[in-house]
Amino acid sequence: MSDAAIEEVSVLSSIYCRDGEFQIVRQSAQDGLVVQLNCTGGRDGELLVSVVFRLDLGYPSCPPHISISSTGLSKNQCHNIRQKLMTRAAELPPEPMLHQLVQYLQQECAELTEHHTGEEEGEEKDKQQEWTAVLSLDHIRSRNRYIGLLERWGQQLQLTGRLLLGHDPLIILLGERANIKEFCRRLKSVKVDVDSSGKKCKERMVKVLAETPSSSPCQHCLQGFVVKDYKSLSELTAVFEELNIPELYQQMLPTLSS
Repeated sequence: MSDAAIEEVSVLSSIYCRDGEFQIVRQSAQDGLVVQLNCTGGRDGELLVSVVFRLDLGYPSCPPHISISSTGLSKNQCHNIRQKLMTRAAELPPEPMLHQLVQYLQQECAELTEHHTGEEEGEEKDKQQEWTAVLSLDHIRSRNRYIGLLERWGQQLQLTGRLLLGHDPLIILLGERANIKEFCRRLKSVKVDVDSSGKKCKERMVKVLAETPSSSPCQHCLQGFVVKDYKSLSELTAVFEELNIPELYQQMLPTLSS
């Protein structure tokens, strides 16, 4: 093992000197050094990451072997970070590099947690904001059973809306986006209707034709769960105008069957 490598390990042990932060796992004249560093990462230092460097006798002429583990990261995330560290090590000049790799590791963890936090904030915003969606149904043969289930799910999921029965059965829903998605999931997984032979079937053909964050006028108009029949395109247009959502009508109009 080179003097430069031994000196680097000594410097690291003085930098990461808190209890449990740094340890020499194994040292051998034949196999080199194995050191483990437990460091904090993430935006607020809340993520604990363990990195193990195995230094062959040829280090730093050859890069170290690296392994990453963390209870706060998935196996796939640890694997991706390890690959980035290995690539980074191969790009660095052949001189002591462990401290640089640790700093790079902490930077990667910070970016990872910031991205995750951004996703969570986006999801939370979706949960807090109400959305309006238009769904298309394939058919409604067992009308009473079908409508009864839709009304019950609307109450359970705190959704209001309209069931529009005509040439193209449609549902207009207002509520939290996650609850609208759950409503769609139930349609596809629960036997809500009967097929042409009279057997119970699921609504596998349900589609989201249009969706958008709700405006206050729309929230005021969509109260309860109302079933309405329409006989013409003009009557269908009138429903959307009454609910102050003409933009959703324009979005979904091209997808309606002729």
